[in-house]
Amino acid sequence: MVFYHGSKLMQKKNYGMKEKIKELSKDTILYGISTIIGRFLNFILVPFYTNVFSTTENGVFNNVYAYIAFFNVVYIYGMDAAFKKFFSTADQNKKKDTFSTPYVFVLATSILFSLILILFKKSFLQLMEIKPEYSFLHSYLVFILLFDTLALIPFANLRLHRKVIKFTSIKITNIFINLALNLILILKFKMGIEAIFIANLAASVFSFVAITPDIFANLRFKIDKEILKKMLYFGLPYLPASVSATIVQVIDRPLVQAMTNTETLGIYSANYKLGIFMMLFVTMFNFAWQPFFLTNAKEENAKQLFSKILTLFLLVASMIWIVLTLFVDDFARWQILPGRSIIGKEFLSGLSIVPVILLGYLFNGIYYNFQAGLYIEEKTKYFPIVTGLGALVNICVNILLIPRLGIMGAALATLAAYIVMAAGLFYFSQKVYKIEYEYARITKIISLIFVTGGVYYYLLYNVGLTLPIKLVLLCGFVSSIFILRVLNLSEFIKLSKKLLRIR
Repeated sequence: MVFYHGSKLMQKKNYGMKEKIKELSKDTILYGISTIIGRFLNFILVPFYTNVFSTTENGVFNNVYAYIAFFNVVYIYGMDAAFKKFFSTADQNKKKDTFSTPYVFVLATSILFSLILILFKKSFLQLMEIKPEYSFLHSYLVFILLFDTLALIPFANLRLHRKVIKFTSIKITNIFINLALNLILILKFKMGIEAIFIANLAASVFSFVAITPDIFANLRFKIDKEILKKMLYFGLPYLPASVSATIVQVIDRPLVQAMTNTETLGIYSANYKLGIFMMLFVTMFNFAWQPFFLTNAKEENAKQLFSKILTLFLLVASMIWIVLTLFVDDFARWQILPGRSIIGKEFLSGLSIVPVILLGYLFNGIYYNFQAGLYIEEKTKYFPIVTGLGALVNICVNILLIPRLGIMGAALATLAAYIVMAAGLFYFSQKVYKIEYEYARITKIISLIFVTGGVYYYLLYNVGLTLPIKLVLLCGFVSSIFILRVLNLSEFIKLSKKLLRIR
């Protein structure tokens, strides 16, 4: 811990840091409301799908969505990140130009990309290994991509203006539409997996229409060449970086399908999605983190502040990890109806990958923490190197381990990639924006996670995990946080009060 003594000036700095941390906590919770509700409603579809569709059908639509995720980053090619960077620092009289330039340019290129996908439909279907009976899914893919892309910059604009209510309302309504149409079209109209894509497209169209007034309020149908040049220079490095990051997130799906079969992919994808709870926390944090570090970069104590935030993030994330690791299987096996569990019985064989996926998301959160320095110093050229290395590691480990370990190999590949990416971003960020992190605490937390994970898997495969054993592991983990002096009791009480005191 850093203790402040002496002058009122130092006390004022300390108070300011506490207020900044509280501000980030507030924004994390506010954006988290929409994220938690939206992702949770979306997660409801996982048990629904696993109890309605076969493992093969689950494999088919998860494979298509892996490619949607990949094409998403191609469609936007870093312009959303460039918009956030330059709009936050633009003069008031240049705000409309800073919005209009990337939006009009992205509109034109999105139409172009969509035409390419339509004209070369047969080639793309072969690339995505979509069987002829599912070729109709291609049209849904194209229009989902188009409408989702056209809403990205307007949503980023809402975030920068901290219009949390509007942002939250649209996002939640989008999910409700998606959820409702899934249930109606599948249960009543028996439309099969096509219903998933119809529901998604309808929700995407709604979001675009709902945000249209904000688009026209800020839009001039012109492109400022100077602004465009700066944004492309800043944003284009995000394309290979984002493509690589997407490879890390989704390449395991087509690789699992290619090296096993569609049924195995269905099992893997369903259990992978149980990592949603850690992903929710990381996503909530990142929603608030990016605007936060950009607006506070010039503060005198910014680096101290960022250091403290990483430690707090790891503390919270490690507690989420241990609880979910120990009890996610009980959750997945819980019967919601006679003979119907949260995750369909055909899919339960993949539960062992979930702790690894959770840990992967935790390291993804660490990666987000290290982004601050490169954003602030405008050194985005390092992102492609880091994410490219992560993608390479992911592909290599997948190819190496899937034949030996099956879906556990794919899960370990994802974890390995996120660890490499976090380490790589730390290295480059420290070169341009050195922060003295609380290394002793961070090392203790990460070491405790890996030791507990090792014990967990040893007991899982050799002894079995009963409820008493799980409770012992949980108590041991929490006790170790205090025994190793990662956090002392008085500090814990103070921290809890700060985070809960939302005024």
